[in-house]
Order: sequence, then structure tokens, then C-alpha cells
Amino acid sequence: MGIRPSKVAVLKTTPETVLKDYCRLCELAGIDMALDHSAKTIIKDNISWHLLFPSSNTTPWQLEGTILALKSMGFDDLVSVHNKTVVTIADMGDKYNRFGPVLRKYDIPVKYNFKDEDMKWVRYNPRAEMLVLDKIFPEGIYIPDFFIGKNIVHLPTVKTHSYTVTTGAMKNAFGGLLNIHRHYTHTWIHDTLVDLLSIQKEIHTGIFSTMDGTTAGSGAGPRTLIPHCKNVILASSDQVAIDAVAAQMMGFDPLGIRYIARASELGLGQGDPRNIEIVGMPEAAEERWNFKVGVNFGTGTGMLLWRSPLRIFQKLLFHTPLVNIFIFASEFYHDHYWYPLRGKSTVDKWIKESPWGQLFQEYPE
Repeated sequence: MGIRPSKVAVLKTTPETVLKDYCRLCELAGIDMALDHSAKTIIKDNISWHLLFPSSNTTPWQLEGTILALKSMGFDDLVSVHNKTVVTIADMGDKYNRFGPVLRKYDIPVKYNFKDEDMKWVRYNPRAEMLVLDKIFPEGIYIPDFFIGKNIVHLPTVKTHSYTVTTGAMKNAFGGLLNIHRHYTHTWIHDTLVDLLSIQKEIHTGIFSTMDGTTAGSGAGPRTLIPHCKNVILASSDQVAIDAVAAQMMGFDPLGIRYIARASELGLGQGDPRNIEIVGMPEAAEERWNFKVGVNFGTGTGMLLWRSPLRIFQKLLFHTPLVNIFIFASEFYHDHYWYPLRGKSTVDKWIKESPWGQLFQEYPE
């Protein structure tokens, strides 16, 4: 598609105007030129937690607004792709976050990257030199065959992440392009995200992202977050640039975050905000929220086992059936301890008091 200048669209929005604003946002960010009109377009949502939690997952208005933007530009061959992880359940995430009714409203089919009837995992030999993936998976890098030769539109949210500081457009490929053994990469997660962007640039006919910050998340992400109403949405065809702008708005130095800095150094996008054109409402991109990265029981345990000297045991603990102990512990902590004790009250307050929570209630179950 050629090299384009880095541009990120940023808008302030309201529940009353958000769908119209997403259409304008995508137009400002150049979605028409970023994607190939002759190719099918994958809509890749972000389900960090199958349970409803504000700021953790793609919002239904983000999904609907992006669909409307695509259709207004003539992109009618759309398909939604869900993935699962060892700690998230795709169908539950679809249900609790109310994606299903939106996709049915616009007659968009759903495929799953973990179902053989939907797509096969094929060995892929990247043309770009890999930083770590070829070493982590010496038996070969496998990706879903369905992703090859198609546009992809990522739908992340603005939030922090305990392992990567922030998470956004680049991290959203983590679920789509890596199989259920993706947790093998956590020690080298930053370089993994860079490798995945290199692969995306080889296999996709176009890449674009919308990022929802109507409610943004600070703290021990990507699940146990502290939600903040920020009323902002972003979009770009440059996955590095949109992550850099979002990181700076959250209060971080983008070039101090390894995955952004490394991708920028390798020419995969622009990570230096000084070299990124902000369109729409540049003043919104000047906000600084002073978000902090937190650690909870689950992420703290992960940091010890992936990043500390204890990582010498990771093959024993995570490449064998022993991994099921950690999967059970994570599910129990997040779904059956933290969510009932703290998360549910946060969700209830958001629905009752936040205009975005009230908008969520307008979407059918």
C-alpha cells in the first residue's frame, strides 16, 4: 500500500454523538486509503476479560461505529474474528459485552481462530528478521490461514497493562496471530509485539485501528483496572503511532516503552509523538492523565515467573500440564474472588452513574 505519513485522529465524544463521531474519526484517519477495497476486512475485537468491565474490552459503540465507518466507505465484505486465551472465553465475552446483537444487526458473520471449521493454523516463514518468535517457537511460527490476504481493523481500548505498561493496537494482534501457547512469549512480550507487527505488514492488505477511551483504564491491567471517564476516541493506520499517542495521553513517555520504541526504530511505524500529525481535536491529545501501572496477585505472580530468576522454571511450569494450575488460579482469582468482591460494584456504579454505562444498557443483550 506504500508508505504514508504517520497520522492519528483524536476526537472528544459523547454518548449522543459517538456513532457519528466514529465515522468522522475514521475518515480523518484515512481509513479509505489504508485498506484495500477489493479484500475482505477482518474486524478484530479486544476481549481482555470475558466478563463486563469498563475499559477492559471493546465497547459495543466502538464496534458499531467502526462498522458504520467501514460501510460508509464501501467496505461491505466484513467478518468478525474472535480468539480465546487460556483465561478468556470468546462466547462469554461476546455475550456479556453485547457484541452479538451489533454483529447480527449489520449481518456480519463471526469466525473463531481456534475452530478448525473456521480456519487452519499454517506454518509461516516471515520475510522480516524476527527478534524473538523464531527462538520461542523453534518448531515454526504458525498463524491462521484466514488472516492472509485480508484487511484487518483492530478495536483496542485505552488502558494500562502490567506486563507492557500500555496495551493497544499492537497488542491486539497477540490474540489473533498466536495460538493458545502465546503465554510462552511473556518473558519477551515487547519484542513479540514487534515481531507480530512485522508479520501483519506482510500478510494483511491493510491495517487500521480504532481505540476507545470513552472509559479508559489505569492500574493492574488488562483486567483489574480503575476506570476513568475520558470521552476520547482515536484512530490510525499506523499501529505504532496510535499506541504512542494513547500512551502519552495516559501520562507515559512512549519512547520509554520498549515495544513502541523498538517498532519505531525498525521503521514499522512512528513512536515519537513529535513526528506524528494529530488531526481532529489536537487539544485532546495534549491531555495527560497520570495513569499508573499496577500489579495484582495474578500479574505479580506472572512477573515473578516470567521476569525474575524464577523464569528458569518456566518450561517446567508453563510448557507441561502444570500450567493448568496457573490457569485455574488466575480464573479463580479474577472471576470468583476479585470480580465479586470489587469488580461487580465498579461495574454497577459505572452503569448507574456514568453516561457510558447508561449507553451500554441501551444495547440489547
